[in-house]
Amino acid sequence: MKILVLGANGFVGKNLVSALENVKNGKDRRFPELIIDEIMTYDIDCDESTLPKYLASADFIFNFAGVNRPKDEREFMAGNCDFLNEVLDTLRKCSNNCPVVLSSSIQASLEGRFAGSAYGFSKKAGEDELIKYSEDTSAKVMIYRFPNIFGKWARPNYNSAVATFCNNIANDLPITVNDENTELELLYIDDLVEEMLLCLMGQEHRVTKFSRFCAVPVTHKVTLGEIVRLLESFKVFPETLMMPSIPHGSFAYKLYSTYLSYLPKDKAIHGYDTKSDSRGSFTEIMKSIDKGQFSVNVSLPLETKGNHWHHSKWEIFLVVSGKALIKMRKISSDETAEYTVSGEKLQAVYMLPGYTHSITNLSDSENLVTLMWANEPFNPDRPDTYFEEV
Repeated sequence: MKILVLGANGFVGKNLVSALENVKNGKDRRFPELIIDEIMTYDIDCDESTLPKYLASADFIFNFAGVNRPKDEREFMAGNCDFLNEVLDTLRKCSNNCPVVLSSSIQASLEGRFAGSAYGFSKKAGEDELIKYSEDTSAKVMIYRFPNIFGKWARPNYNSAVATFCNNIANDLPITVNDENTELELLYIDDLVEEMLLCLMGQEHRVTKFSRFCAVPVTHKVTLGEIVRLLESFKVFPETLMMPSIPHGSFAYKLYSTYLSYLPKDKAIHGYDTKSDSRGSFTEIMKSIDKGQFSVNVSLPLETKGNHWHHSKWEIFLVVSGKALIKMRKISSDETAEYTVSGEKLQAVYMLPGYTHSITNLSDSENLVTLMWANEPFNPDRPDTYFEEV
């Protein structure tokens, strides 16, 4: 299959082309039935003479070319309808009835709050031309009225509030929120791209069974205030180590990935507050209300740490370097358990509630490094930690 992407240098185009290349080169194996022979790309800065050749040989066309921030409103029609007409006329001349995907906008809806805008009018005109083309040629067409799109590589201070907020907050620049209760419908770029791959396999999501209009099934409705609050929580993570809840597939999950893509190089690294004493050191790595706390514990040669127990808190110790003896004893009992573990064979040892426990470095020359996880972040006001020798 030969695929043509129009508007390939734009935000959506770049993401789509990158995904197509991963499929073509066998790096993305989620779609084994999708065979891509060639990816042809075209944008406004390309040699115009190449376009007719691409259109004649294409087996599938994605049209993400368009204008949304012109200096003159007349450019809306030229970029969003006239160019599409040129494409369709060329396809007619070369008798290429391959499928065409059109990137439109929710502003094209005459019932939308942007009804009557020059941008929405030009997008609607493009839709009408494509529908007429489909009726004349029986070519398969798919029209997507996209809401606001966000994700990596979006241009800040252009037409995406999310991109602007992510960029500015990541780079310590001011943001302006006129009304934090304003709600946006947002579409994540990876969800959009996955839908485009489904289009290639004939599995697009149509609004109704025989409609030419399609839609990405997953969008998120959030307020500007919610977006800013999440971004602020992402920004302070290096200081608080508190990771907000980001379930897979959630808006927060997608927003965090977007935010990180705007992080400047000097913020892609941060240090930790390490607590050290004569036995070694202890460093909290990350905390989460619902996922507990990760820490790194370093024990100096022959040193013992721990000798405490918890009512409800429980932990997992994973020695990643060195050799250790982990001991546990049930409180008010002589019942004990001992485990000899090392970084040569990774084994998780559970520190059970109601058992006092300790970890000893068995080496007289090498440090012991242990990755520790607790089911809850340490709370100095309610530590649930009681010292008692094993």
